[in-house]
Amino acid sequence: MHRRILIIDDHDDLASSLDEVFSHDGHEVHIAQTRAEAVAFDDIEKFDLVITDLDVEKAACETPANGDGPVCLPQLPAGITAEHIKAFKICAANFRRDGFNEDELKEIVATILDYKTRFVDKIEFVQDLHEYIEFEFPSAISLMHVILEYLMKRVEKLGVIKPEQSNLFIALDEAFVNAVKHGNKFDAEKLVRVSAEVSSKEARFTIEDEGEGFDVNNIPDPLDPENLFKSSGRGVLFIYNIMDEVAYNERGNRLTMVKKKSEDSAV
Repeated sequence: MHRRILIIDDHDDLASSLDEVFSHDGHEVHIAQTRAEAVAFDDIEKFDLVITDLDVEKAACETPANGDGPVCLPQLPAGITAEHIKAFKICAANFRRDGFNEDELKEIVATILDYKTRFVDKIEFVQDLHEYIEFEFPSAISLMHVILEYLMKRVEKLGVIKPEQSNLFIALDEAFVNAVKHGNKFDAEKLVRVSAEVSSKEARFTIEDEGEGFDVNNIPDPLDPENLFKSSGRGVLFIYNIMDEVAYNERGNRLTMVKKKSEDSAV
């Protein structure tokens, strides 16, 4: 299906490659070199996919006080302390749902992340970075798996973990599945928002769904003998045991998790 794709890239290292690939596949590709150029598009909400890869100053990308910002562009949370950040985002919030094809979107996203991993995120350039990564997608498990694989590579390259010594994959997978399955109940009309703030010291992840939420305190204790054969609650237990910090918002539809760099990862 023909898609409209906007790529915002201030170094052109990602845009030119993706432009060639997606144009060859019959998609309509537009390129902007700055955030200001992207904001100037008066129909940005009509793009099926918006890809952003920018070096930004903190003040230029913070969430406005009223909470309103350009659709699908990175909005840095107030808690970020670094002044210079690499902001990368893939937004499919406006991906047309008529005849929604999960495999189609998965293939497009996988192509983007593959090109970024191979040609942009070279290890010699990323070790001292402070990255803010965002994904905004319709609820689809296969998409979450593609995103998870990419995030694991980023965290590994920045030296926060060594995959063979960490269960981070399990915690993120549980959080993603919970958002799609229990939060949005596999409804492709609802979005899952994933963000990762990654530096050489720690990785902070936020997963938010558009479901009704829940009270984490009401989950049955999976360690209680009466609940040994029940699956509910085990995923949350895994998350608490694996991550260094875990917090839910009051509604229970947004989970924030922090994994700090271990001494083994520093070796």
